[in-house]
Amino acid sequence: MPLDTSSYYPSTPGSSCDPDYKPESAPRPEQHPSPAPGSEPDTRLKPVDAVAHILSWGLVPLLMPLYGTLLIFGLSLLSYAATSTKWSVSLIIAGITIAIPMLLVVLLKRIGVVHDLGLNERKERAVPYIITILSMAGAGWFMLVKHAPEWIGMFYMGGAAAAAVCLLINFFWKISAHAAGIAGIVALLVRISSEDIPHPGLMAWLVVWILLAGFMGGARVWLGRHTVWQVLAGYAVGYTSVILMTLI
Repeated sequence: MPLDTSSYYPSTPGSSCDPDYKPESAPRPEQHPSPAPGSEPDTRLKPVDAVAHILSWGLVPLLMPLYGTLLIFGLSLLSYAATSTKWSVSLIIAGITIAIPMLLVVLLKRIGVVHDLGLNERKERAVPYIITILSMAGAGWFMLVKHAPEWIGMFYMGGAAAAAVCLLINFFWKISAHAAGIAGIVALLVRISSEDIPHPGLMAWLVVWILLAGFMGGARVWLGRHTVWQVLAGYAVGYTSVILMTLI
């Protein structure tokens, strides 16, 4: 059975053995048919499934702030910053938006607030969403304090706003955080393109990320993690939140 990568972190092996753990939904039967009596189950991933999992892991929402930081340093006016500055700022952003949230979710798992590091149940995602909001806001505050252009700090604030909207929707519906995260990157590239001196390779990167967004959304639907509408809603929330915040 493939891991449910519909959230920020990988599933913990054996977590479903917890007597209090009740998965929100079962995998689609057509993708995982029961083996015939007396036969060994086929645990190999089909090529399309493998590609879908790779896209889900490589484009997990937790990594979007770091990807955005690297794109900012590579395609905006900050590409002229010193290499040491690029590395130090990128590592700090990774610590704020990746390391700290991961450690906190592991702590939540240890104290029993969540049953699975994969956050496979919608009802278990509220606190991780709050952690995401705070970490993204913290990254935005850090960039503004360091006197980065205001729109760069607002990129992270836009991510916090998108997470806040997803948190509210999460109480009623399972929106795609993957789609929201990658749409925020597309919005960032659109914002960079409005600068006076756009990087010559910017449009190519924009096309690449739009294609990745489409493939990733298709992967989430293919794996049965989200419906088409949940993915489209995620795109709308992520793109709108980031583009509006960066235009302030």
